[in-house]
Amino acid sequence: MGELANCERCNRVFVKQLRGICNECYQKEEADFRTVYNFLRKRDNRKATIRQIVAATGVDESLIYKFIREKRLQPSSFPNLSYPCERCQQPITEGSLCESCQTQLKEDLIQHDAVESIQKKGLKEEKEATYYAKGEWKKD
Repeated sequence: MGELANCERCNRVFVKQLRGICNECYQKEEADFRTVYNFLRKRDNRKATIRQIVAATGVDESLIYKFIREKRLQPSSFPNLSYPCERCQQPITEGSLCESCQTQLKEDLIQHDAVESIQKKGLKEEKEATYYAKGEWKKD
């Protein structure tokens, strides 16, 4: 059963089932996809860049990026299609991070784990060196 939600594109209330957008926005998105796809199917346009596609079709750049991310437009068929890395904005054709950002993130995680391990080891040694006395202390 669906739930009430606001459309991500037009903010209209609709019953959300499979998509985060209302039916009208979905129909418009599909029409935009057909426009972009028909433009790219022509042999002369297969090597078009995102900016050229936007200029020729009038379809929003972010929507074209969405089509690429959803693999509806394949960069293998259209070599100049890419979208920006979420971290550094370098053009990529798959995933959400470029290779250099993935490598940097892995290195940061390894470093974080090493620091965390050292901190845990220090706490463990501190607990082992602490002595606790039970009972009352008398003052002289």
